[in-house]
Amino acid sequence: MPNKQYAGLNSSHWGAFEPILVDGRVSEVRAFARDPDPSPMLRSIPDTLYDRSRVMQPAIRAGWLKGGPGRSSQLRGKDHYISVSWERALDLVADEIKRVIRDHGNEAIFAGSYGWGSAGKFHHARSHLQRFLGGVGGFTGARDTYSNAAGTVLVRNVLGSTQAMNGPGTSWKSVAENSDLVVMFGGLPIRNTQVAPGGMGEHTTRNWLETAKRAGVEFCNISPIRDDAADFLEAQWIAPRPNSDTALMLALAHTMIVEGLHDADFLGRYCVGFGRFRDYLFGAHDRIEKSADWAEGLCEVSAGKIRDLARRMAESRTFIIVNWSLQRADHGEQPIWAAIALAAILGQIGLPGGGFGFGYGSMEGLAGLRQNLPSPKLPLGRNPKGTYIPVARIADLLLNPGRPYDYDGQHLTYPKIDLVYWCGGNPFHHHQDLNRLIRAWRKPATIVVHDPWWTATARHADIVLPTTTTLERNDLGASAGDRFIIAMKQAIAPAGEARDDFEIFAGLAQRFRTRDSFTEGRSADEWLRHMYEVAREQALESHAFWPSFDEFWERGYLETPESRPRVTFDDFRADPERHALRTPSGRIEISSEKIANYGYEDCPGHPTWMEPAEWLGSHLARRYPLHLLTTQPRTRLHGQLDMGSVSRESKIAGREPMRINRNDAEARGIRDGDIVRVFNDRGAILAGATLTDDIRAGVIQISTGAWYDPAEPGEIGSLDKHGNPNVLTLDKGTSSLAQGSSAQSTLVEVEKFEADLPSVSAFEPPVIRPD
Repeated sequence: MPNKQYAGLNSSHWGAFEPILVDGRVSEVRAFARDPDPSPMLRSIPDTLYDRSRVMQPAIRAGWLKGGPGRSSQLRGKDHYISVSWERALDLVADEIKRVIRDHGNEAIFAGSYGWGSAGKFHHARSHLQRFLGGVGGFTGARDTYSNAAGTVLVRNVLGSTQAMNGPGTSWKSVAENSDLVVMFGGLPIRNTQVAPGGMGEHTTRNWLETAKRAGVEFCNISPIRDDAADFLEAQWIAPRPNSDTALMLALAHTMIVEGLHDADFLGRYCVGFGRFRDYLFGAHDRIEKSADWAEGLCEVSAGKIRDLARRMAESRTFIIVNWSLQRADHGEQPIWAAIALAAILGQIGLPGGGFGFGYGSMEGLAGLRQNLPSPKLPLGRNPKGTYIPVARIADLLLNPGRPYDYDGQHLTYPKIDLVYWCGGNPFHHHQDLNRLIRAWRKPATIVVHDPWWTATARHADIVLPTTTTLERNDLGASAGDRFIIAMKQAIAPAGEARDDFEIFAGLAQRFRTRDSFTEGRSADEWLRHMYEVAREQALESHAFWPSFDEFWERGYLETPESRPRVTFDDFRADPERHALRTPSGRIEISSEKIANYGYEDCPGHPTWMEPAEWLGSHLARRYPLHLLTTQPRTRLHGQLDMGSVSRESKIAGREPMRINRNDAEARGIRDGDIVRVFNDRGAILAGATLTDDIRAGVIQISTGAWYDPAEPGEIGSLDKHGNPNVLTLDKGTSSLAQGSSAQSTLVEVEKFEADLPSVSAFEPPVIRPD
């Protein structure tokens, strides 16, 4: 009879869980008992632990090992690897870091690692990388996130902080109890709320939405995709052209002003710049009124429907939600700014159930009832160089050393990078235009990657170091939006020769004589105790009494009580002098003198409609008549868990599904289940067709995260066999203000794939030979 064991709690970005071991192997996982809506993605966890794509020992790319740094970089992605001992691997990495520092300086090291690498608060790969490199003189880093860079930089300027973008925002409880109408630009896909960085003890969004619906709150889903709103919401569906939301918001604002539905008192007391914005809406300079009739031609939403929605919003207690996906497009700052202006015109900001919120349909935890208490955290130290780039400009950095660029009012220059050190992320998943990235990826002399799996990033590296997963080490699970801290207990031994990132960097620090400062004299488990106890002392200052670390570890989790419902800007509304915003004016900046003075043609000083580089209203649409929307999948998080059973079951002949309007498919002779070629000038991928009436004509949808799998590994322009849509997406900064990702501004064409179907090899490890 098999020996079945329960290994204690653990956590992941898709929720807390308890692994179940049979004869020492994780056979299944059981969701945390306190989670009211656990993620079905948990089922994939055992598959990923034992998948053949695990990196089992340190490996060096053969061409790099033979020729040295800077040689045979064109073989990245196709070369075989040589397995080596940990001692030799760490010596090679340390020697290479020393070479780069000696010959080029610390800023030639790019530590831009980005991603959701670990749910744990201690074993967070990027944090350890930056602590180590900061201790040896610094590095070039990255700022902001792919998720919401354009919005984050914008709200920092016009609202004075990033809280409105990153949370905590107005609580769902306030919305459910006080709102009449929730208008969702970009919808509110519940699949996205199954994930949160750092681990989640409870998923509450579905329950709050059901509560709101029962209370009589009405919903309006403004999205090209009908099921971006859950069926039970019975939401009105308005389906504009992708990237036209700013025009729609401007027309709503214009209608409210023309019909006297705006709140002049709120605009006068709490905002600056309304007059300039009003002049723009009425065409004072360009002689174009941003009316509902004007917007109809851009959005393909009738002027009557726009006016009706404007009146309905003004007559109701209205909460405006903008999903982060809207700002991941050319001029992505504008829909965020226009939504702020629209909410200000309504005059309900700071009232229960009114105002706006960003990203509520992008991840869990932004609108929960978590107490404002500390969370355990690892001190990052400092970067003596202070050099950075906007996070989505990796290819620009590597391709254009010495080129000047603008970012948030600064004139910066891309440094020359000789060494890329990457851990805890997968740019061959999240970056745009992967063929351009491959060209850029060939420029540095050396690329070092830590990874538990042979992802495309690992397969394009020179030195690959195997790392542990969350079930192979102890840690603390906590998310900024969650009420739980989880004791993440090691359940199994590390796979192969895998080590945790802390141990790897401690070994490197030993070679730089910085081990004592890097570890601060603590082991990994001692760090967990220290981080918890520091947070416990901070919590005590707020009269919150946490158990000792030993009590917490024994119980498996710490639960903090629910807070009262939060309303964003309620204190500012109550007293705008005492609680002035951290903007130049202390007010909400509908127009910003600061941004206007930057002189950016692609980001003027107030919300503005600007035609995207690619959209269905452009001349390019004659050649590529379908707009590609790349969404988060319901079967995995980004590229994580793609090899798991839940993700594999969703594939069509092993390819990522592509949803297409039924009429668009039939016009191309495409049927359900056909394998199709999706292409534009940047590349081509294979996907499996799913016909639907829940997506507007002229739009297709492919989830991100299918592991990049070129038919000819390492070759620029090769057909991706598996369905990674970032082969196709536009690699362009949103504007000179934020330089965010413009992935959602992408036009393509689709045709049935008639050739022999190549096999998927995304999860096959490369050839590895002994030293």
